Amino acid sequence: MIFFNKDEQLENLGLGILDATWAAFPTLARNQIALTWVVYDPPVLVNTGGALTPNAFWDHPVRGFTYRGVERIYPASVVKLFYLVAVNEWLEKGMSQTSKELERALRDMIVDSSNDATSLVVDILTGTTSGPELPTGPFETWKYQRNIVNRYYQSLGWEEMETINVCQKTWGDGPYGRERAFVGELLENRNMLTTNAIARLLHSIVGGVAVSSGRSQAMMALLKRTLNDLPSDTEENQVTGFLGGGLPENAQIWSKAGWTSQVRHDAAYIELPEQRPYLLVVFTEGKAQAMSQAILPFVSGRVTEAISSL
Repeated sequence: MIFFNKDEQLENLGLGILDATWAAFPTLARNQIALTWVVYDPPVLVNTGGALTPNAFWDHPVRGFTYRGVERIYPASVVKLFYLVAVNEWLEKGMSQTSKELERALRDMIVDSSNDATSLVVDILTGTTSGPELPTGPFETWKYQRNIVNRYYQSLGWEEMETINVCQKTWGDGPYGRERAFVGELLENRNMLTTNAIARLLHSIVGGVAVSSGRSQAMMALLKRTLNDLPSDTEENQVTGFLGGGLPENAQIWSKAGWTSQVRHDAAYIELPEQRPYLLVVFTEGKAQAMSQAILPFVSGRVTEAISSL
């Protein structure tokens, strides 16, 4: 069971948004976009500071729309959301201890999307380090350790997590040594996520039930973005060219973007004044789409219009 109910009204709106997007961007192929959209109808039980028990939260129905939401796609930096939640789980269970360096790395991983910070976070989560290639025996142990985050997400028993792969670091130039061997000759072991899996994880954070209400709120604080006073370095701000770029200035957004030369993605929870809050995950693939700073803001703008019609 996916965590939201499919809904005819959202289906019609969602398909309309996709049609408008394909009309506006004719080079965007039907299989180069994936999307999951969840709407929080009143009474809104998210972003309440963790007022609900997990059971009450998960029992509360939400409705949504998805297009290719189960397709496995390379997530780029959106995977950092999964490492953020996993670290909080480890800290909560006493499997890791917090430190100034870990706090700094978590902040830089989410706020600035630093790959170097992510490298430390993955080392702490898995008890492994990057380095030269390893002999077979030690490499098998190393690989088993590196898959601990996958095992954690499998243990949640969420259908959306069954096909994901979250065991690789994020790179600037790419992996070397044991990391290159681990990702596979044809990159067959690289990170893979679906927009539905990301939506479910973000839903749990926004709902205050990811690990604990206090930890969910701390994660939300890291994900909060400002729409005005953007730094001039647009490449790094995770708003310009992403979902935040299509929002009115009075909107609030909590998000994590990801981009490479081949993909441009964003996952966001959005609140507009006097409207239903919603969650939106959009993935686009292909060189031209990755370069485009227009597609994600376009989709985002269309969704805000649709929300005002509900």
